[in-house]
Amino acid sequence: MNSVDEVLARLRALRANDVPTHGGRTLSYVYDSGLADADALGRHALADFGGTNGLDPTAFPSLLAMENDLVAFAGDLLDAESGFAGTVTSGGTESILLAVKAARDASAVVSPAMVLPATAHAAFHKAAHYFGVRPVVVDVDPVTFRADPDAMRAAVDDSTVLLVGSAPSYAHGVIDPIAAIAAIGADRGIRVHVDACIGGWVLPFLPDVAPWTFAVPGVTSISVDLHKYGYSPKGVSILLHRNAELRRSQFFATADWPGYTMLNTTIQSTKSGGPLAAAWAVATFLGREGYADLARTARQASLDVAAGVTGLRPLVAPDSTLLALVASDDFDVYTVADEMAARGWLVPPQLPYRGGPASLHLSLCAATAPLVPELLGALADSVAVARAAGPVALDPGLVAVVAALDPSGLDAAAFDGILAMAGLAGGAQLPERMAMINALLGEASSQLREALLLAFLHRLTRPERLS
Repeated sequence: MNSVDEVLARLRALRANDVPTHGGRTLSYVYDSGLADADALGRHALADFGGTNGLDPTAFPSLLAMENDLVAFAGDLLDAESGFAGTVTSGGTESILLAVKAARDASAVVSPAMVLPATAHAAFHKAAHYFGVRPVVVDVDPVTFRADPDAMRAAVDDSTVLLVGSAPSYAHGVIDPIAAIAAIGADRGIRVHVDACIGGWVLPFLPDVAPWTFAVPGVTSISVDLHKYGYSPKGVSILLHRNAELRRSQFFATADWPGYTMLNTTIQSTKSGGPLAAAWAVATFLGREGYADLARTARQASLDVAAGVTGLRPLVAPDSTLLALVASDDFDVYTVADEMAARGWLVPPQLPYRGGPASLHLSLCAATAPLVPELLGALADSVAVARAAGPVALDPGLVAVVAALDPSGLDAAAFDGILAMAGLAGGAQLPERMAMINALLGEASSQLREALLLAFLHRLTRPERLS
C-alpha cells in the first residue's frame, strides 16, 4: 500500500506533460475564466458531490434541485417559453446524441435521416453511427462558411427527421442562418436542433447577434455547454426542448428485468453529481452579470486577435469567441502550430476538408484577454519561422501511396507500416513536432485519416501492468 504523499507525488508527476488547464494559453479543450474564486468554488463543489449518484433523483434530491435551477437559468438565457423542458448531460456530445435520438424515436420513419451543414459538429456523425440516422451532409457557403438554407431545403425528403444549425460552428466560429433553417423545419413538420454548445453561454450577452434561440419559430431543441463558456469543471451540458412533449422521446425506461425499473433521462445511468454541483455553484456565483462581463471580455479578445494578427488572417470574421486562422501566403500552419507549442501555447491545427484550407483553431477565453499582445507576438514569431522553413516537404511517393490507399482493405500489419511511415509508430507518445504528420494526414481522405488515427489510438491505449 502506498502512502497518500506518494500517490499525490505520482499524480503531480503524471500531470507534468499535460497542457495547462489555467492561465489562458490553451486555446482549445479547456476554458478559463481567469477568476480564482470561481475555479476554487467549482472544485470544492465537485469534490463535495463527487460520490453522489444522479441515477435516482429521489435518493439525491439535491441534484434534482440543482438540475432544475440550471435548466431554468439556461431557459431564461435562450428565450424559452412556458412549458419548456431540459436535462443536464455530461457534455455537448451527449446532448447532441440525445437530440438525435429524440428526433428518431419520435418519428415513424423506418430509415430516418438528418440534414447537416458540412460544418456541423462531429458529434452528429457519431449520433448517426450509434442510432442509425443517415447523415445528409450539405456544403456550406464557400465565402461565409454558413449553412446554405436553399441547399438544405433541397436535401429534405420524407425520411428527414432532423435539421441542424450551429451557433456558432466550432471550426469557423460563425452562426448559421437559424431562422431560415427553422422555417424549413416548421414548413415540413421536422425538428430543428441548434448546436450552441460552444456559443450558448456567450451569444446571449453580445449585441447584434443573428437570431438563433427559441425566439426563432421552428427551433425545437438547443444544446449548450456549461463546461465551456459557463467556466465550470468538466463535464456538464444542457439539452433544452421547446416543450416537454418534445423531450419525451429522449428518455429511456425498462422494467423488463428483475431489478429496479431503469429510468434514464440521459445515456448514462449511474453518473456522479459532482460536475452538476460544480456547474450549479459556478453559475450561482457568477450569475448573469458575471457571465456578461466574461462574454464581453472573451469577445473583445477574439476581435483584437483577428485585427492584430500578422502573416495569418481570419478565414471568416468571427461571430463569437472562436477564430479560424489561415496562412496569408506560402507557408504551413502546421509548422506555426508546432512553433506555438514550443512557446507554451496550444493552438491546434484543423486539416483541410471539402476543399477548405488548413487552419488554426483558437477559442478565446476571458483568461486569454490580458495575454493578447503576447499571443500576437508569439504568432508573429511562429509565422516567421514557418515562412523561413517553407511548406512542409512530403515525399511524393508517400503522398501517392496515401492517395491510393483504401482503408477498408488494410490489415493490422499494413496499418503498422503506414503508421511507421507517418511517424506514429512506437512509443506511447506523439512526437514533439507534428507538422510533417499533419501535412501527411492533410493529404489523406477523411476515411483514411479516421482509420490511421484509430489504429494509432488502439496502439496508444494498451496499458502496462501497474507495479
